[in-house]
Amino acid sequence: MELNTIKPAPGAKHARRRVGRGVGSGLGKTAGRGHKGQRARSGGFHKVGFEGGQMPIQRRLPKRGFNSLTRDDVAEVRLSDLERVEGDKVDLAGLKAAGVIPNSALGAKVIVSGKLTRKLAVSGVYASKGARAAIESAGGSIQVPEAKAAEGKKAKRLKARIDERTKSIAAAQTETKKSEAKPKTPQPDKAAQGGADAAKAKPRADKKEGDKAAKAKGGKKDE
Repeated sequence: MELNTIKPAPGAKHARRRVGRGVGSGLGKTAGRGHKGQRARSGGFHKVGFEGGQMPIQRRLPKRGFNSLTRDDVAEVRLSDLERVEGDKVDLAGLKAAGVIPNSALGAKVIVSGKLTRKLAVSGVYASKGARAAIESAGGSIQVPEAKAAEGKKAKRLKARIDERTKSIAAAQTETKKSEAKPKTPQPDKAAQGGADAAKAKPRADKKEGDKAAKAKGGKKDE
């Protein structure tokens, strides 16, 4: 066998189909474009999914679900994958070196899947409640990274709103406490107050009756 005699296996390569080369080629005359119409002309093309002006199917069907752009930033790690890491200490760099997570991952989270038989000190990695319990039951320990405070204009505005809200709530609570601390003025007894009002009203009624009698006497004298 020589290099100049090597050829591809039969059927591995196919000649390019040449359209418009006569009826015998199988794609003569209209060359597979059909009769007339925009697609039969040279340069006649519409964007993918165009359906002649009607609402295309990709817009007729509703959208479902959500694909996060940052879903690959935090990689999932099984408990059984921790067995592959060399040494007793496990961190993000160790997981990348062992090939457990990709190098592009910005973080990792241990989930309950598989079994852990080694005593490991995990640090700088998130973990679910079940995974944390499994690591600690195996005699190991875990340190979750601290969450960074949000920074930016939106975070500052949200913080200002929360502070203002807490201040208003605290002011309202202090006002209610002050109002409760003030001594209440004793209210007079309703029965005694009613008797006093009746005593005041009696001389007025007597006066009115005297005025009426005086007017009646004066009217008789005039006659």
